[in-house]
Amino acid sequence: MVVIIVDTLRADHVYGNRARTPSMDSLARDGLRFTRFFPEAMPTVPARNSILSGSRQWPYRNWSPHRGMVQEPGWEPFPRADVSFTTTLRRAGYWTGYVTDNPFLSFAPGYERLRRSFDRFVRRGGQVGGTGAGISDRELRHWLPSALDDPETRLRMRKFLANGQYSRREENSFAARVFRSGAKLLNEAKRNRPFCLVLDTFEPHEPWTPPRRYIDMYGDPNYRGPEPAKPYYAPAASYMSAGERRTLLPRMRALYAAEVTMTDRWLGVFLDRLHDLRLDRDTIVVLTADHGFLLGEHGWTGKSPTQLHPELINVPLTIVHPERRLAGRSSAYLAQSHDIGPTILAMTGVRRPRSMDGVNLARFFRGKPLPERKYIFGGYTNSFYVRTDNWALSGNNGGGSLSLHNLRTDRRETRDLAARRPRKARQLRGVVRRRAGPLPRYGYPR
Repeated sequence: MVVIIVDTLRADHVYGNRARTPSMDSLARDGLRFTRFFPEAMPTVPARNSILSGSRQWPYRNWSPHRGMVQEPGWEPFPRADVSFTTTLRRAGYWTGYVTDNPFLSFAPGYERLRRSFDRFVRRGGQVGGTGAGISDRELRHWLPSALDDPETRLRMRKFLANGQYSRREENSFAARVFRSGAKLLNEAKRNRPFCLVLDTFEPHEPWTPPRRYIDMYGDPNYRGPEPAKPYYAPAASYMSAGERRTLLPRMRALYAAEVTMTDRWLGVFLDRLHDLRLDRDTIVVLTADHGFLLGEHGWTGKSPTQLHPELINVPLTIVHPERRLAGRSSAYLAQSHDIGPTILAMTGVRRPRSMDGVNLARFFRGKPLPERKYIFGGYTNSFYVRTDNWALSGNNGGGSLSLHNLRTDRRETRDLAARRPRKARQLRGVVRRRAGPLPRYGYPR
């Protein structure tokens, strides 16, 4: 079993034509794609808690701040290491490993128990930390246009550049570190079969500083201006003039696509090693992500709980069966992140813990029907979303700022019908209240 978690990966850059991803495409040719896969809990830490636990994490009840975590609802230690799908497999005789540069899973005190639950937990140095020494002002200005220049971002970029320096040598990229370490660990995993190996890369999380040859695949090769490597999480018009938006937004899209392609290239190094060791034909492979990223859509850049549109909440899920069942097929089943744990355990024949409440998607491979899902729901900090085949509603947990879209006539979700269809909005919000109960509302530091 190999589970690959890629941070900040939009579905339309894997299943669409927004980026070149030959390694991920190869998994899609061999596996089953879920084109309507939406994390039920976001962002980074809540999504991973959902994937590993196989149970709903949202809404974030009884949340309190934790050392080493972002001070926002949902950012809390893994609830119980003994009920993760990895620990369940280890109790059933599997060797388990985890390789990541995720700064929270790697270093936050609240994840120490989870880290100890693996036979091997390998943490690679990543984006966060360090002093930023050795980075010149000229290099900093290259990756930081004036529209994005403030003291906090400047310090973050200095540290990031000092930690990576992969714009000139992509072998230094954080994805390269994770996937090369994973390829090396495959030798130990093979000696200890059956195994479950999780590779969790923080790339293509921003900042984006890929080598120029990747950027030129998507942007103007004659561009010589500064690169907007770290967009704000804000309306684009709030920090860029109209002229800056015309230049910098296309550049952001090029940088993001370039990072996706570079990440995919190093995933390919790992998959090649899996093939060389002749493990690919008896290994289940799962590829997924935690959330996407807004690149000017809906007027926003970055991640925002108020903008729960597909660019942010629709991510890839590909499952490769060792016998290549349903190879190259896709499913429009409404799937969510807490389905992954139960699915993995079902495919390995290991009974799942009672705490897991996700759907077993492995029933597809046996030709059996799945439970009907007329809607899915989830959330991000103090906001929620609910989606059906025909409708999408989002808003804050208090019931305000509702945004309603008819997916039959407005796939891009650009026309808000909440004011014109208040009854439909109330009906969909009622679905969430009945299933999730009263939603918590937190005041927390920004």
